[in-house]
Amino acid sequence: MSDSVVVIPCYNEELRLRREGFAELLGSSRIRLLFVDDGSSDRTFAMLRGLCGELRSASVLRLERNQGKAEAVRRGLLSALESGAAFVGYLDADLATPPEEMLRVVGALHQSEAAVALACRLQLPGANIQRNARRRFLGRVFSLAASLVLRARFRDTQCGAKAFRATPALHVALRDPFHARWAFDVELMGRLLTGSRDAERVEREDFVEVPLRVWREVSGSKLRAADVPLLGVELVRIAWELMRLRASLSRTPPEVLPALPEESAPPRVAGAG
Repeated sequence: MSDSVVVIPCYNEELRLRREGFAELLGSSRIRLLFVDDGSSDRTFAMLRGLCGELRSASVLRLERNQGKAEAVRRGLLSALESGAAFVGYLDADLATPPEEMLRVVGALHQSEAAVALACRLQLPGANIQRNARRRFLGRVFSLAASLVLRARFRDTQCGAKAFRATPALHVALRDPFHARWAFDVELMGRLLTGSRDAERVEREDFVEVPLRVWREVSGSKLRAADVPLLGVELVRIAWELMRLRASLSRTPPEVLPALPEESAPPRVAGAG
């Protein structure tokens, strides 16, 4: 039986869906796919239904209205957890991270005790990372800023390929909608690193970064150049929310001391004034 579910958020993807790529993902008997149609206005949902009819171990969840990638991923991960998956993850529908690389990311959890596996786009010797120089620079700056917010160093927070062990901390981290629309990856990581009253935090040592061997930029990204400043605004909001969460966890209920007995009046002395 499949023990891993990979969520594929989709919004108006009819021109970019590649059947052969998703079929390759299902080459592993341990993987199931859950497509989440985020209220697409084109033929994406019809194509996904047809695709799921052709592919084994694939299903589609439809959101009636467009709610953004963050909510599509959150709803998909929650559905995957409710199905009993031991490992869940998400992957961009454009398959910029190739199927074989996503299998490596999921496999990093199977082969270790890690709680989170993050795909990492590094220009290492032998790696074929086809990324626009401007986007690469902005990505490095953003990851540095995100690391400051998270209080932990990460080399690539925004690659759209991540996997998680089904822990109580993950269930709690997905309980509420994200405040961020684009930087939700950072918010999710922050919730895991901070923890809650209902689940212990995930330590930085339980995150593993998986350097990708292949990654290619695909045209048609929903994130426009005009949206880049919004990422900074979202980071500030995430920092504020995490600060509030840390503060609430650091507070301890005030100690209630037993009430002191009322001091009794001194006995009257006969003849005293």
